Amino acid sequence: MNGIMTSAARFAEPKISVERRADGSLLVSSPMPLEPHERCIGMYLEKWASQAPDRDFLLERDAGGAWAGVTYGEAMRKVTAIATWLLKSKASADRPVVVLSDNSVEHGLLMLACMHIGVPYSSISSAYSLVSKDHAKLKSLIARLDPGVIYAADCGKFAGALAAIGGLHDATLVSAGDGDFAAGAVGFSSLLKEADAAAVANAFSRVNEETIAKILFTSGSTSDPKGVINTQRMLVSSQQGKAQLWPFLTETPPVLLDWLPWNHTFGSNHNLHLILMHGGTLYIDTGKPMPGLFDASIRNLREVRPTLYLNVPRGFDMLVPALRADAELRQAFFSRLQVIFYAAAALPQYLWDALIELSRQELGHALPMVTAWGSTETSPLATDCHYQAERSGVIGLPIPGVSLKLVPNGDKMEVRVRGPIVTPGYYKQPDVTAKAFDEEGFYLIGDAVRFADPERPHLGLVFDGRVTEDFKLTTGTWVSVGNLRLKAVEKLAPVAQDVVVAGHDRDCVCFLIFPNAAACRQLAGLPAEAPLAEVLAHETVRSHVKLALDELRKLGGGSSTFAQRALLMHEPPAVDGGEITDKGYINQAAVLKNRAHLVERLYAQAIDGECICLGSE
Repeated sequence: MNGIMTSAARFAEPKISVERRADGSLLVSSPMPLEPHERCIGMYLEKWASQAPDRDFLLERDAGGAWAGVTYGEAMRKVTAIATWLLKSKASADRPVVVLSDNSVEHGLLMLACMHIGVPYSSISSAYSLVSKDHAKLKSLIARLDPGVIYAADCGKFAGALAAIGGLHDATLVSAGDGDFAAGAVGFSSLLKEADAAAVANAFSRVNEETIAKILFTSGSTSDPKGVINTQRMLVSSQQGKAQLWPFLTETPPVLLDWLPWNHTFGSNHNLHLILMHGGTLYIDTGKPMPGLFDASIRNLREVRPTLYLNVPRGFDMLVPALRADAELRQAFFSRLQVIFYAAAALPQYLWDALIELSRQELGHALPMVTAWGSTETSPLATDCHYQAERSGVIGLPIPGVSLKLVPNGDKMEVRVRGPIVTPGYYKQPDVTAKAFDEEGFYLIGDAVRFADPERPHLGLVFDGRVTEDFKLTTGTWVSVGNLRLKAVEKLAPVAQDVVVAGHDRDCVCFLIFPNAAACRQLAGLPAEAPLAEVLAHETVRSHVKLALDELRKLGGGSSTFAQRALLMHEPPAVDGGEITDKGYINQAAVLKNRAHLVERLYAQAIDGECICLGSE
């Protein structure tokens, strides 16, 4: 299993069933039935603790830089002890355990203990505690959850957030250390002192498919965070569907290095549970695809040499240059790799092509480049591209047990989802829940899709943007924001980290560009300490943007497919303003609202000196 198998040998054969309705809608599903699965996630831990107790499960860097953590046997023993403590705490089916901290071994054990005995677990983005200035979102979520236990690994680090929510709860505070970091805080080691296996087993026996496992909050990429109920049924059926489509996972325990946060469904439900179901090893990556932090990920990749690599497009944007520049890293990265997987946003084609080229360069053949599609409400797997698509953007086919309804919406096909992987609703938000499903029980996910080839539907579906982000120009022409954003990022590379598309009720499209500061400095030939204003004003950078705008226009397609003007923004996306998620996805609506003054500058009759315009203007 060293990366030399063909794509077909790894995955199930792609199949699809399509039913055309009289109203123009389509029902799309997998002809492969969902096979019987476990009743809850805890069954996986029980299995591997019994069958492979000495196999590494969760590992992280210790204070000395070495990898340390728990085996499956150790994890089971510690989960039993933590669950014993939880059964005596204020936590219950109605009072969740809330985690404020990032991924860690202790965080993972606490999560598993909650799910083992039927106590809902809810992880809240650490940015709401550590980056936010007003803690408004954190306070709102704590008030809604009414937690029985709150875990913060470092109470000193989280002091501001803990003070902000102090009057909103009576939860027991747990910290990683045993020192007096906060009044009344319980050290994590206290949770491990006693183990009542019989009491835990009794609670575990009552956990069923409808038990709430997690309450995960939506990223807020299109609206305020909503508390998505994740039942055990959702989580195990999602993993069962994945296992049927990725049968190679059963042949050798997978190894994954992963930074993706557990407060999001990608890292928490897809990645962590995939490792747990198949008895693999997860190395917790403290690096992130951000300047100054990605070096840690590179160091970890050299050592871990994963069998799977799963990341968001921004991660690949930083990985590709590193692989090109470092032959030793390239050899380590590809040495055991079986699959490259991207999700959370569309991967620009130039990154897809680069990864294919690099795998051929190192291995003599292309590794499978795959993806999937879904949301927090679909736990997250609704479709899976378990085959080598012809290009980036193909999201695959419905997984076993899932049906999609494609409904005509303007010039697009809006997609809706039904199946065991879909949430029953939102926590303590019945009004929001009622609006989330159509008359047939399909979840209204808000995305659009199309067939890669209508004559060959088995080639899969292509993500066609979010219906809620698209808008009309004053000419009546629809602008497909998702598609245009992706093309713009490709043409603007490496200057643009991301692009926000403006133009609602205007006569043309304009761009707000979040720059890749490091790439811009390099392009301009300026030192790392050069002020950002100087970098963005550099003629080489501005000329690059202008050329990209011209190239977009030359692609053809009319006024909805290119921008007349663009602004390079000096301020990064703001967490408090809901402009960015932990995975780096930009909330288009929030940026346009918060930066309305910049939009006005783009459309002002007198051209702003900082605006970059098409050559014809």
